[in-house]
Amino acid sequence: MIVVRSIDEIPAGIPSPVATIGNFDGVHLGHREIFRRVRSAAADLNGTSVVITFEPHPLTVVPSTRQISLITTATEKEALIEAAGIDCLVIIPFTREFARRSAREFVDEVLVGRIGVRRIIIGYDYAFGRNREGGTALLTELGRELGFEVEVLTPIGESGHVFSSSEIRRMVREGEVNSVVPLLGRHFSLGGRVVHGHHRGKVLGFPTANVVSDHELIPADGVYAVKVRVDAALFDGACNIGTKPTFGEEARTIEVFLFDYDGVLYDRDLRIFFIERLRGETAYPDAEALRCAIASDVVRCREILGAAVLRDGILNRDRGLA
Repeated sequence: MIVVRSIDEIPAGIPSPVATIGNFDGVHLGHREIFRRVRSAAADLNGTSVVITFEPHPLTVVPSTRQISLITTATEKEALIEAAGIDCLVIIPFTREFARRSAREFVDEVLVGRIGVRRIIIGYDYAFGRNREGGTALLTELGRELGFEVEVLTPIGESGHVFSSSEIRRMVREGEVNSVVPLLGRHFSLGGRVVHGHHRGKVLGFPTANVVSDHELIPADGVYAVKVRVDAALFDGACNIGTKPTFGEEARTIEVFLFDYDGVLYDRDLRIFFIERLRGETAYPDAEALRCAIASDVVRCREILGAAVLRDGILNRDRGLA
């Protein structure tokens, strides 16, 4: 996949571009269906499938009452779009200056002038340009005027539920990590680096790795059955997210205990896949009560993970999960 990181770097003469535009946070199943249609339309023209997105997310630049925690990092989103089989990814730096462009200027100067789109496939609710003034009606009108086709998609979903980044964020924030798979198309995961902690887990008999992550979206506090990737190896484990109320601490941490692993993890990068939430975080009367609870959690996690099949959007591209 060709990745272009500014408007000025867009190469001239892209063969018959078929494009879609959006933020695509999470690259969920709805996004992937859009990408599938873009690829199919580009193949019909013997052309190029193009995804146009923005970095950072516009809501972090333009004043808004909405505040969001992104499902994926920029690096993850790029990898997932590549895994979806897209030919060219255009990442437009979203600045206040860019936000002042009118919808017509964006279409005329970027979509037509720089990319030379032949066809645009867009979601039914997409809006663009200054103050989100451009919708599907204006885009269709400009398409007729400037010589490109516009296909507006109806809501994409399954069993009456529309695939939605907002709904995925809500589910993860509330700890519904098993329910998010049918929307996201994979298990929610986050990456991070192992740092030194208080080493209480080792004293309790369950040595945990303290993980520092740059992910904005973190599941609700509690205990989770997880799978953890260390380099190319995958391990079952238990993860606790929270403030460790038994010890009166306040800082929120992510700790993971890898079953059947005896190596050193400090300063190594891990990826944690959240399979199921067991319970919320609980304050216990003493360390022994906590140790017994952890032992019970580990038994339950082993049962859950023994029957779990990991769905990872990067590794499972042959299954169309992108």
